[in-house]
Amino acid sequence: MIYLDYAATSFPKPDAVVRAVANTMRYCGANPGRSGHRLSIAAGSLVMQAREALAQYLNAPDPFQIIFCLNCTDALNTAIGGVLRAGDHVVTTYYEHNSVLRPLHTLEKRGQISLSLVAPREDGRIHPEDIASVLRPNTRLVVVNYVSNVTGRIQPVSQIVQLSHAHGALCLVDGAQAAGHLPLDVEQLQADLVAMPGHKGLLGPQGTGVLYVREGLMLAPVRQGGTGSESQLMLQPDDMPDRLESGTLNLPGIAGLLAGVRFLQAHADELHAQQAFHADLLASGLRDIPGIHVYTPEGLAGRAGVVAFNLGQVDSGEVADLLDRDYNIACRAGMHCAPLVHRFLGTENQGAIRLSVGWATTRQEIEQCLLAVGRIAGQLG
Repeated sequence: MIYLDYAATSFPKPDAVVRAVANTMRYCGANPGRSGHRLSIAAGSLVMQAREALAQYLNAPDPFQIIFCLNCTDALNTAIGGVLRAGDHVVTTYYEHNSVLRPLHTLEKRGQISLSLVAPREDGRIHPEDIASVLRPNTRLVVVNYVSNVTGRIQPVSQIVQLSHAHGALCLVDGAQAAGHLPLDVEQLQADLVAMPGHKGLLGPQGTGVLYVREGLMLAPVRQGGTGSESQLMLQPDDMPDRLESGTLNLPGIAGLLAGVRFLQAHADELHAQQAFHADLLASGLRDIPGIHVYTPEGLAGRAGVVAFNLGQVDSGEVADLLDRDYNIACRAGMHCAPLVHRFLGTENQGAIRLSVGWATTRQEIEQCLLAVGRIAGQLG
C-alpha cells in the first residue's frame, strides 16, 4: 500500500518504535511512580527519559513542563479547561480543528466564556492584525493552529504569540501537524502552551500526546486522581507534572514515543527536507492535472506536508475510494474535523481529498499517486 495519510497518524512506525513498545510490555510493564520495586523504578526512569528527550527536542527548559496526555485532543482540552475561567473572552480562527472548536463552543453555549472567530483573508492567511482587532480587555486566551490539517498552510504563529502577550493574553498553539514535521522550538516561539500528538510527526504509538506548559503557568487540572505522590492530600498536588497527570500513564506508548523522538533527533534535518520536497512534488504535480483544484498554498515556506484537492464537483469520498480500491493508495476525504476551513474554501458539501506525506514516503510513491489521480480525472472529469 502507498500510505499518504500521515496527517491522521504516521504509518509505518520506525522499527525502533515497534521494538520499544514490545520490549516495554515484555520486560518493564510495571506502574511508574507507584511502587518501590525495581520494575516500577525502571518504568519511572523510562518516563523521565522520555520527558527529557522531548524537552531537548522542543528546546523546553524544564522536562517537568512536558505533560503526557492521551493524544493531542486531550492535550488541547487540558490546556483550554485548565486556563479558562468564567467571564473570559477567547479568540481563535477558522483553521482550528474540532478539538479546539468544540470545547470552546461548549463553554460559550454554557455562558461561561465569550468567543471570537477570525477568518482568513483571500490569501488564505490568518493576519495577526485581524486577531488584534477582536482582542478585548477580558481576553484570556488566543488559540491558533500552527499548520492547517486540511490545507497544510503554516500560520504566522510567532507574531500571533507576540501580539497576544502584548495584550496580556495567553496563547495556546495547536502543533498537531507541526511537531515532528517542522522545527518546533518552544523557547523561540514563546507560546504559553503547545499541544501535540505523539503518534503523528513524532512517530510514537497512538494513544500518546504531549502538552508543553510554560514554566510558572499554573493550570487547573481537568482530571484529578492518583499521582503516586502526596497521597495524603485530598486535593490534587500543585507540583508539575503530577498536577496534570492523574492515573496510570501509557508506559508502552511513552516508550515508543521516546524511540520516535530519538529517531527524529538523529534524522530531523534530512526528514524535514525530504517531506518538504515530496509535498512540493505532490502539489505541483496535482496542479498539472486537468480538472484538479488544489487548495494547498504554493511555495515551500507557506505550507507543510499536507496537500488538499478536489476533482471538479466530484464528491471527495468517491475519489478517495477509487484511490484505495483501484490503486491501493491510502488517503483521507471529507471534512477532516475542521468545518470552518471548508466553509472558507467553499467545500462544505464536497469535502476535500487530503494527501499527506511523512518520514517513509518515497518519490516513487508520489509519482504513482499522481499517475493514479490523473487516470481518475480522465475517468470522472
